[in-house]
Amino acid sequence: MLFVLDNSVSMRWLFKDGTEADLLYAEQVLEALKEGSAVVPGVWWLEVSNVIVRAEAQQLLPETQSRKFLDTLRKIPITVDSSPVEQLWEQTLHLARKFHVSAYDAAYLELAIRQNIVLATLDADLARAARQSKTQLF
Repeated sequence: MLFVLDNSVSMRWLFKDGTEADLLYAEQVLEALKEGSAVVPGVWWLEVSNVIVRAEAQQLLPETQSRKFLDTLRKIPITVDSSPVEQLWEQTLHLARKFHVSAYDAAYLELAIRQNIVLATLDADLARAARQSKTQLF
C-alpha cells in the first residue's frame, strides 16, 4: 500500500504523545510501512527538522534521541515526491485557500489527490480538508 504520510503522524512516533486513539493510529501507520511505503511532499523533512530543533531548544528532546529517531526514519520506506515545486505551488495554493489550511498541509493534500492515494494524518484541519475533497484517509 502506498500512501501520503503527514508529519503529524511521524511526530507521534518520536514523542509518543496525544490520545490513545492517536497513538494507536500512528502505530497502525508504522505497521503498514513494514509491507507498504509512503510518499511525502518536499517540505516533510523540513517539518520534521523544525519540530525536532524546537523540541531540542526547549530541552524536551535530547539531541542523541533525535539523532536516533532520524536514523530510524531513514530506514523506513518513505520517498520524497520529486515533482518540481514550480509545477505544484499553484494547485497547492488553490487547495489551501479552498479548504482553509496552511500551504504546508495543502502540500500533503495535493500529493494525495494527484497520486490518487490515501492520506495518513492526525491533523484535524488536514483530515477535514481531505474529507471535503473526497480524499481517502488512512
